[in-house]
Amino acid sequence: MQAPTVRRFSLALGSAVAAILAVFTSNLVSAQNTSEWLTLGGDFAHTRYSAADEITAENFKDLEVMWEWDGASFHAVSGRSTPSLIDGRLYTVAGNKRYVVAIDPKTGETLWSYREPDTPRGEYSMRADYGKGVAFARIDGKLVIYIVSPGFFLTALDAETGVPLEGFGGAVPIDGFPDTGVVDLMADLGHPYDPYDGIPLETGYITSSSPPIVVNGVIIVGNSAEQGYHQSRVENVPGDILAYDARTGDFKWKFNVIPKPGEYGHETWENDAWEWTGDVSSWAPMSADPENNLVYIPTNSATIDYYGGFRPGDNLYGAALIALDVTTGERAWHFQMVKHEVWNFDNPTAPVLLDLNMPGRGRVQAIAQVTKQAWVYAFDRITGEPLWPIVDRPVPASIVPGEVLSPTQPHVTKPAPFDMQGITIDDLADFTPEIRQQAIEAISDYQMGPLFNPPIHAGNDTGKFAAMNCPGGAGGANITAPAVADPTSGILYVSSHKACFALRLIPGEEADLLYPNTTGTTLSEWANAGPGATARPPRHPAGIPLWKPPYSRITAIDMNTGEHLWMIPTGETPNRIKNNPALAGVDIGNTGTGALVPMVTTANMLVYSDQASDGTPMLYAIDKQTGEIMSEIEAPARSSYGMSSWVHDGHQYLLLQTGSKLTALALPAAQAEAGAAH
Repeated sequence: MQAPTVRRFSLALGSAVAAILAVFTSNLVSAQNTSEWLTLGGDFAHTRYSAADEITAENFKDLEVMWEWDGASFHAVSGRSTPSLIDGRLYTVAGNKRYVVAIDPKTGETLWSYREPDTPRGEYSMRADYGKGVAFARIDGKLVIYIVSPGFFLTALDAETGVPLEGFGGAVPIDGFPDTGVVDLMADLGHPYDPYDGIPLETGYITSSSPPIVVNGVIIVGNSAEQGYHQSRVENVPGDILAYDARTGDFKWKFNVIPKPGEYGHETWENDAWEWTGDVSSWAPMSADPENNLVYIPTNSATIDYYGGFRPGDNLYGAALIALDVTTGERAWHFQMVKHEVWNFDNPTAPVLLDLNMPGRGRVQAIAQVTKQAWVYAFDRITGEPLWPIVDRPVPASIVPGEVLSPTQPHVTKPAPFDMQGITIDDLADFTPEIRQQAIEAISDYQMGPLFNPPIHAGNDTGKFAAMNCPGGAGGANITAPAVADPTSGILYVSSHKACFALRLIPGEEADLLYPNTTGTTLSEWANAGPGATARPPRHPAGIPLWKPPYSRITAIDMNTGEHLWMIPTGETPNRIKNNPALAGVDIGNTGTGALVPMVTTANMLVYSDQASDGTPMLYAIDKQTGEIMSEIEAPARSSYGMSSWVHDGHQYLLLQTGSKLTALALPAAQAEAGAAH
């Protein structure tokens, strides 16, 4: 059966001739010049870049669906996993059981799958469908695929057969587990646990939401915990980073993300909180520099979002970027983006590595971390020295009883913010005087303020209901749309949107009723008023966003200079806004859809996916130097979380993550002879 073709929209709004930039050749760029897609970020640098050039602005309109892979039989839902293309096969994970699946990239046929036996510790995981991808290594010439499961087991599989790797790990004392190929990661965390049930919830909980990464023969394993906005008790376990031998599975080292006595940063945990509280996990993916033998760990925050009165101090290594020596696990350098973090400003994506050619400095091996704060924190990735000054500046104090925030926070001076930071009356919608006044009235019960506007509590003396958190825990750059880069030019492309939260704390005993099966035993004095991520911000009575557009955007930043090159709204103004009676006769321009968008860079273009005004899913081919739309087509479905491009059998593919499905597009010449959808 012939696979369906993509229906097409209007095409080729123009093709700009890109200015030719000097290409600064380096080992990192050379490593990215490959037809494969080795990690969920494409490469160890997480650029999501492909050197493939078969798809151009001129033939973009000819793309067709080659196949669809439907993960419904694996109970896939979110589409959060970006498959890796290695040695002519795609490898990914799917569903709450986190099946490992090998797929034929020509036809979409499932070649094999593997599922870990059920355990209560796996079934409880709140990150089960968030696997994001796989890791790989070559052992004695054999390709091996590694995953970490929701139950926190590390499994090594023969990539050819899907069979657990002989001689790796050891026997797990649970019925149904293989005799080889698995490591029980909880055994090396140092907490009492039951192999079947896991760590008692009274102590804490640990799972995973990203794959491990294998660097120079060492498997580095991150982890995840209960969402901080669903916590009301102060005890938990820290998300310590673990490392194993890629050949044998033997334990190599552990890095304590909450420093113990005598370790660097221990003094930042007062009240002996280091003994009993936790989180500070690496739930976002990790990046690595194999040449320099470094792995980069982006961390989230300490236990309980929005309140930390029980853990006074700066709480290192919460909300930080840590560079570790791959062989020893020793800290090479770190930078803490947010001290005593209570805003849900954890690091949401893998950092991006680039080799830059900076004016007056020459070659700089750099790393860039995009954040919810709408900043790019940029460093020399060997020394940790900021590429441009990052300075501590005063921030507001908390009025919540028992809370003591850091009096200052690091502020990035360059590059400029790529989206909103904080909110004032001047940021509110003002298409007409009436709309502006309605916006002012709608927000009147909320405490406006700057980027680090502190949460407030019920019954506070200001009379305000909640504090506006802009961007909020879902704003700025975030997990669903990782930044991408072009390593040949040093340009970083950031997807962001405006999504404020309204932070309101209630007494811990009240919040505890909202969160069943929470970790810990001791109630916090204050906790999130939930039960969602947090209290929702006020609504504009006209049914439009409360703030000015663009609601979503892509920003191109030349990391060689730190300057913004261009910014474009993503997609098209939604009809609910475009045709809103309150805006009749007003030229509002393109507001953007408000969605974070998946992207990929290739030799010829930046590709992203969003929606037209009527909700039609679209693919856009963008000039990397100018932001101009070179071509656009209707996509087969809405996609999110990631996009990839690679070459198989001599042809370039675009792979979209379309919910429970994977959708592969290519030019007609790539069509399989018997290419049915699978």
